[in-house]
Amino acid sequence: MTELGAVLAIAHRDLLKFLRDRPRIVTTLVFPFLFIGALGGSLQGAFGRSLGFDFVAFTLTGVFAQSLFQSAAMGIVSLVEDRQNDFSQEIFVSPISRYSIVLGKVVGESLVALVQGAAILLFGLVLGVRLTGADLAAFLLVGIAVCLFGGAFGIVVLGNISTQRAANQIFPFIMLPQFFLAGVFNPIDNLPLPLDVLSRVSPLRYAVDLARGVYYLDRPEYARAVLASPTFNLVVMAAAFAAFMVVGTHLFVRNERNR
Repeated sequence: MTELGAVLAIAHRDLLKFLRDRPRIVTTLVFPFLFIGALGGSLQGAFGRSLGFDFVAFTLTGVFAQSLFQSAAMGIVSLVEDRQNDFSQEIFVSPISRYSIVLGKVVGESLVALVQGAAILLFGLVLGVRLTGADLAAFLLVGIAVCLFGGAFGIVVLGNISTQRAANQIFPFIMLPQFFLAGVFNPIDNLPLPLDVLSRVSPLRYAVDLARGVYYLDRPEYARAVLASPTFNLVVMAAAFAAFMVVGTHLFVRNERNR
């Protein structure tokens, strides 16, 4: 119960920080809307008919997964900020597991990202994307899985970074290529071999394909829009989540001890 209380307390702190940061709320919501509305609409006009599915819905599912994954991962930058202002030292001397501390950060940033995901789905409804009650329930479960996965990815990426400035410079360099390798905006079922290899090692690919697999599961466009089954994507994400949490926590704790 002590460990669970620590996880919830750290998660609650991160959620409150987000709700009090109005500029972050605005920027968190504006960019996904631009991607879905402007990019999805323009690609629908250019390629939608030839590909045989609605590109706005295709983009919505991709941006939903990408936004939650990226938001949860980049939110872990606050660990670096906590390290710089010595808050992490204060919590690391407490009698709780290091994994509980890191998991609390991941859960907190997942809650923040889910707020963004709900707004994205609402925007999709405004644009006319067909979302049933079952779709929304499925997206909630997918969103939780994607957020936790993204948070764990953020931990392993930021485990060796000592300053927030370095984190803000490195993270876009790691995330931006994945937008295209994961197929957030574009189909990737026929990539050249080198790009296909890079795509398969991109964690975001499995989050995006999971969201699409759930949305298109009972729709005729499934075979054209989805790369692998939701079960396969969940298995890959679960294995990667465990590896990211173990390696990332080890790196972060080691760096704390070496300060």
